[in-house]
Amino acid sequence: MPYKLLFVCLGNICRSPSAENIMYHLIERAGLSESILCDSAGTSSYHIGSPPDRRMSAAATQKLGIKLRGSARQFQKSDFQDFDLILAMDRENYKDILSLDPTGLYRQKVRLMCDFCSKYTIKEVPDPYYGGEEGFNQVIDLLVDACQGLLKHLRSQ
Repeated sequence: MPYKLLFVCLGNICRSPSAENIMYHLIERAGLSESILCDSAGTSSYHIGSPPDRRMSAAATQKLGIKLRGSARQFQKSDFQDFDLILAMDRENYKDILSLDPTGLYRQKVRLMCDFCSKYTIKEVPDPYYGGEEGFNQVIDLLVDACQGLLKHLRSQ
């Protein structure tokens, strides 16, 4: 049975689809496509059905040569059962996810994405939506670091 990862941000058009696609890229290169699956979601319903943000896609293509795939969906309570690890991009999303689990039954499944960074000391993946190109590039760099750390963590399990 594959190990299932869910990446979560606010709208599911910038940070979480980037994390999902970067992770898939790393998983494929490591030959682990059969054993690790990824998905992404947003805590809000703002962008349901939308493709990844074109500025985010441009940054991913330019920096990594990968195309961002997927369409936005909202985080559901059922995701707690469906995924082994849920990775929030920032503390706000982390709190929003845990608010859907009032008994704390799934608390141990929810982590902050930046917990897996090794190069960067920043604790949250900043939302680049209202900023310039540099913000999108920074998110890609941060997520590559976090995804590499996450893959290393999963391999050690």
